[in-house]
Amino acid sequence: MREMAVNFCMSCGHPMETREIDGVERRVCTACGHVHWGNYSIGVGALVFKDEKMLLVRRAQEPGKGKWTNPGGYIEQLEPIEQTIVREVLEETGIQAEVKSIVAVRDQPRSVHNVYIAFEMDYVEGEPRPDEVEVDQAGFFSLEEMQEMELASFTRWLLDVALHVDKNGLTIDQKATAAGNGDVYFRL
Repeated sequence: MREMAVNFCMSCGHPMETREIDGVERRVCTACGHVHWGNYSIGVGALVFKDEKMLLVRRAQEPGKGKWTNPGGYIEQLEPIEQTIVREVLEETGIQAEVKSIVAVRDQPRSVHNVYIAFEMDYVEGEPRPDEVEVDQAGFFSLEEMQEMELASFTRWLLDVALHVDKNGLTIDQKATAAGNGDVYFRL
């Protein structure tokens, strides 16, 4: 896929031009000097278990329509990432869950560079119900049940990660986070 050129500055609206910065061609505003560093998205996914069954949703939209995946979505601009995953799980499934740790990261350098962060989460309450927009089914499924389901390949990889975590993953550093300016810090 070809990246669309950024023609006007997001800061002041003036025309952009191409300049070399640090050996890379970048779009730069002709008026205020704002540099367009690229297009990025951050996705999150949840690995929620209850009674040795994993929470899955069936995609109602592309990409992956009809495939079973773990619930997830994308961060909002000013939303802390741990709130994002709690919100996405609740919106897609009606399940209340809490962040336990980060267990996996996927990096996809593309025209819109995507970084996906997978969270192990503790089930709190609720019964699975699909949102009927992004997902048309939701439920907790055993490993045996999953063998008969059309799981997305990335979800199969995440399931393997969840089943073979031998440490706690990255957890929130409460001390550093509390002392900060609203930033959240994760560490082993």
